[in-house]
Amino acid sequence: MKPPQPVIDLNSDLGEGFGNWALGDDDALLSVVTSANIACGFHAGEPNTMRRTCWTAAENGVAIGAHVGYRDLAGFGRRRIDIDPEDLINEVVYQIAALDGFARLAGTRVGYVKPHGALYNTVATDPVQAAALAEAVHRYDPDLVLLGLAGSAGLSQARTRGLQTVEEAFADRAYDRDGRLVPRTLPGAVIHDIEAVVERCLAMALGGEVTALDGSVVPLRPRSLCVHGDTPGAVEIARAVRSALLDADVLLAPFTGQEALCAS
Repeated sequence: MKPPQPVIDLNSDLGEGFGNWALGDDDALLSVVTSANIACGFHAGEPNTMRRTCWTAAENGVAIGAHVGYRDLAGFGRRRIDIDPEDLINEVVYQIAALDGFARLAGTRVGYVKPHGALYNTVATDPVQAAALAEAVHRYDPDLVLLGLAGSAGLSQARTRGLQTVEEAFADRAYDRDGRLVPRTLPGAVIHDIEAVVERCLAMALGGEVTALDGSVVPLRPRSLCVHGDTPGAVEIARAVRSALLDADVLLAPFTGQEALCAS
């Protein structure tokens, strides 16, 4: 019997400019990816950028996710904050609702939530903040999907709260032997070589594994692959990954079911 065709979502962190300051080429990436994690104004983004990015995503048939983070514009949301759980719940609900308003104006809806930066790394291991994030998503809309690090404790907590979860992996980030992301402060944490990125993505999509920074092989079979929009050469990397996956007979489709399958 022929094995089922692999299905992968390509996501990217977008809308991360602020006012007249742009970060990355969102328009180009929205012609490549199938899901867009759009900043909600706390680590990046503001109303004009949020509305414009939602509109362009909808025009391209790209699913929209709320990319929520700590209230940390100066640090781009990459500094951990010890925050009261109820405060975190309220701040996450605030961000989802703000982006959902602009998504509705574009004729669509927020379909999932993905934490950003330090919040992403914190909820992967911190049960208190992970529970607060899950509670916030559930309070706003229990049908929303939570996108997070494959194999993380945070996703387990979200499932306990009754949320749908999707595991993701990173096309352009290095992993350690335990399946955690190598901190950006360490050499080799971000991978810039396009051929290496493509090889890793094919290994994860087809073989269910990735080679860690120390050379060990880590089991990893994500439903979604992230290409960071602020990585130098992000558009070329995303295009190369998309082309290689399609050539390998991988079906590209968002995991939320919001949009039509993106197979070409």
